[in-house]
Amino acid sequence: MTAATTPADTTLDARRWWALGALVLAMLVLGFDTTILNVALPTLAADLGTSSSEQQWIVDAFLVVFAACMLPAGLLGDRFGRRRMLVAGLAIMLVGSLAGTLAGDPGALIAARAAMGLGAALITPLALAVLPTVFGPEERGRAVAALTAALAAGMPLGPLLGGLLLDHYWWGSIFLLNVPLVAAGIAACLLLLPESRNPAAPRLDPLGILLGVGGLGLLVYGVIEGPARGWNDVLTLGALVGALPPLAWLHLRDRRRAEPVLGLGLLANPGFRWATLIGTVASFAMAGLLFVVPQYLQAVQGHDSFGTGLRIMPLMGGLLVAARGCQPLNRLLGPRFTVATGLALLAFAGVLGATTDTGSGYGLTATWLTVTGLGVGLALIPSMDTALGALPTDAAGTGSGLLMTIRQVGGAVGVALLGSLLAEGYRADLDTGGLPATTADAARESVVAAHLVADRAGLPRLADSADAAFLHGMGLVLFATALIAAAGAAVAGWLLPGRDVAPPRARTRE
Repeated sequence: MTAATTPADTTLDARRWWALGALVLAMLVLGFDTTILNVALPTLAADLGTSSSEQQWIVDAFLVVFAACMLPAGLLGDRFGRRRMLVAGLAIMLVGSLAGTLAGDPGALIAARAAMGLGAALITPLALAVLPTVFGPEERGRAVAALTAALAAGMPLGPLLGGLLLDHYWWGSIFLLNVPLVAAGIAACLLLLPESRNPAAPRLDPLGILLGVGGLGLLVYGVIEGPARGWNDVLTLGALVGALPPLAWLHLRDRRRAEPVLGLGLLANPGFRWATLIGTVASFAMAGLLFVVPQYLQAVQGHDSFGTGLRIMPLMGGLLVAARGCQPLNRLLGPRFTVATGLALLAFAGVLGATTDTGSGYGLTATWLTVTGLGVGLALIPSMDTALGALPTDAAGTGSGLLMTIRQVGGAVGVALLGSLLAEGYRADLDTGGLPATTADAARESVVAAHLVADRAGLPRLADSADAAFLHGMGLVLFATALIAAAGAAVAGWLLPGRDVAPPRARTRE
């Protein structure tokens, strides 16, 4: 087997920066692939005749497979080669994108989206896993910053690119955009990235992998469906309860294996454990903020998808500034101060955003979005760098898979809980007095539904009440996000290392 490549082997190899550029392209694709589809759903309904349920599955197929398959992706990379499995993920993403472009019915498109989710599940943890084997500690932070910025930058670019493409081309063009970028990533990884793997990796546990994928898939699906269907819905409860037996069985099997599927033993390392937790808190806070802003800009302010994406760009500005400055700050003051400062900025952004009312202009939104970007960059990039730096080199794939799975599940749970809080706050504050029961029920569904009802029935008062009610719910979400970020800042200031620590030595198989 190929020995694990060490940073010293490639310190003078300038090709690794070109390889990082390929990984940045891949992460950028993943970023806007998570949001670009939202602007195309009305077009899909018209051109493919998709029902509401099919549209939901087109979105969920990607997210569920993505979250469920990251853990085994890291294991596969450790055993069979991280570059090899990363290229496999890019190839699956390429095939899925082509299939999505050519899909002629909803079923084919759902299958293509599931394939894209599988490709994304291989790409995300393995793109991180190769960093400690290619970049030394001084350079690794810059590489993590580049990948994090690319993934986050892709989110607002999704509506921008999607709106432009749908204005000029057919709906399949939103997937065709992936093809040249992913193809370039495959070529660059093959030519520029060295191979690395864990020489002592044992044989895989197919049953354990199946239990992990099934349990995590059910868990994420239940969490996604909870806000829409209701937490007491039979399907939601069935998915959440059904996730427990396979995950519990997997945990019991893992305790008897030297190389567990879940890899929870890595959390015994305090540096990895607390950095992963803090990174998840930062992801949770960012997910909460990004969850409400597009709805506010579109439903309350009345902007289209392109205009909404354009107005979210201050978030990217703040993030890019933080990505540029967090490494010097981290070297000077250490991850404890840098991460705690980032989370404190996220808390401040949440409190500032919660003051938004119907008379607020875009200037306030742009301000707290910029602060959000700064906070996310300062909190997320050093915490991920610290987590990767705490891993032994031979566990880079498993550890990265665990890190990204916890972050992804944490973000999904955050959006679900905050979505429920937003819905409850909206319904509690909406004034439907004097309206027929059916009209009132329709208006309570969402602020978008209330505006449709108000337009059809000529009820401007209802539209005004819906805007105010949505802002009430948004304020609750942002304030809750601020509290969570503030708690994370306290934990980071208490438990994260004051300076970077050396990673443990590679493990040997007993």
